[in-house]
Amino acid sequence: MAFYPQLVLDALKHVRYPGTGEDIVSAGMVDDNIRIDGKKISFSLLLEKPNDPFAKSLVKASEQAIITYIGEGVEIKGNIDVKYRIQVPEQPAKLLPNVKNIIAVSSGKGGVGKSTISSNLAVALAKLGYKVGLLDADIFGPSVPKMFGLEDARPCLEPVDGRELICPEEKYGVKMLSIGFFVDPENAVLWRGGMASNALKQLISDANWGDLDYFVVDLPPGTSDIHLTMVQTVAITGAIVVSTPQAVALADARKGISMFQGEKVNVPILGLVENMAWFTPAELPNNKYYLFGKEGCKKLAESLNIPLLGQIPIVQSICDGGDNGIPVACDEDSITGRAFYELAKKVVERVEERNATLPETKKVEIKH
Repeated sequence: MAFYPQLVLDALKHVRYPGTGEDIVSAGMVDDNIRIDGKKISFSLLLEKPNDPFAKSLVKASEQAIITYIGEGVEIKGNIDVKYRIQVPEQPAKLLPNVKNIIAVSSGKGGVGKSTISSNLAVALAKLGYKVGLLDADIFGPSVPKMFGLEDARPCLEPVDGRELICPEEKYGVKMLSIGFFVDPENAVLWRGGMASNALKQLISDANWGDLDYFVVDLPPGTSDIHLTMVQTVAITGAIVVSTPQAVALADARKGISMFQGEKVNVPILGLVENMAWFTPAELPNNKYYLFGKEGCKKLAESLNIPLLGQIPIVQSICDGGDNGIPVACDEDSITGRAFYELAKKVVERVEERNATLPETKKVEIKH
């Protein structure tokens, strides 16, 4: 017996789609790619969506209809393909797949010691035994190279899985990258927003960060294209906002918190850090002088119902450490070193709490 396409279509008119009750030929669910090779018949069924619950049963019903109405000698088993009118886009590979937690350190205004907090937090986390990376995302005012004594460092490229990736510098147990490693430190970085954003993306995606427990990102002050690029490029676990106790700094900190908590960004706030909380002179270690006001961040944290992660005093050793390339957190026995260790422990606690109570973070999709 010779087979021909109309014979196949006539047989398939006996198969009905369970969702509508209409036969699959009338419903346009049989593709026009019917092929006949001797006794072998093959064709495709066209379904609307990949998650159609009737896909498997339709294939079996179509096989049975061909055998019943054309003849048992026909070869049809395994020859019916399924296609979908609506294609689900292939999910892109996750950026930084081996990084467990990404922490953004931000401030509403400049000059509050955000980079000092970022650097010493990263060192303290590494001292606690975690694998830590530090990204200096302050494209226009990079300070990490100075704080780690790596102003002359020039990261090299290394082959990884067929790609040439930037090898981060490493010191005090922290892997780090900064735009400061690639530009002349004597000249200002004069880039438009798009150029700065692309440079930041390269430092994230074209670097061999490897396995990290914590990836600390030192953001520029205020709110800018860099912040938007960051939340659109990677899924941030949570943000830390740094401020001094001053009223003007607190007003800007409130704006920074609002940015992260906004409906479109929606990055969890891990907490506030009050920097320059008080001044303690070396010769009077038990004295506290509140130069910029007292407990302003503590009051702001309470009013916004977010944790106060730590209060860091002003002491000469913090400034000296930043200038000499030795973060004070390297000395865990000093007063300030201990303050940063307590901060690191509190951050770990907050991240674990956040991960246990909130869904996994996703990078921000902002539609225009």
